[in-house]
Amino acid sequence: MKSCSIGGGLLMSGVLLIGGVLAIAMFAFAGVQPAHALSCKLITATHSARTHAKAAETSQALAVQTAQDLQRTRGWSEMTLSSFQVPGDPFWKAVRPNGVPSKAKLEPDIVTPQVYTTCFTGVVVPYVCTTGTSACGK
Repeated sequence: MKSCSIGGGLLMSGVLLIGGVLAIAMFAFAGVQPAHALSCKLITATHSARTHAKAAETSQALAVQTAQDLQRTRGWSEMTLSSFQVPGDPFWKAVRPNGVPSKAKLEPDIVTPQVYTTCFTGVVVPYVCTTGTSACGK
């Protein structure tokens, strides 16, 4: 049977103490976020209409409404929207399983600081638009 010297015991206690302090610090920093931390979510909205302009307008309005709902749900006091390009999202995925074909895309895309809208001709309705925005709040 081996015996431990007092110096070795103190060294081991010091190592355990430092390790414990480091572990507590890691958990504290990893688990706590500042109250002003920014949180973001990508929002996409697709809408159709008889005119290109109306499809774009309603798609953008739906994206903004969804962002406002998110703001209320998350309790954000502040929110910013930033345009984010997303691919067109056809309703009839059985007819367009690979997304919107290039011949159906309408140019140019509609880009503002808050939303990015891509429009295309629909399968059943004349026009469809998909809008993307990144909603960030705190």
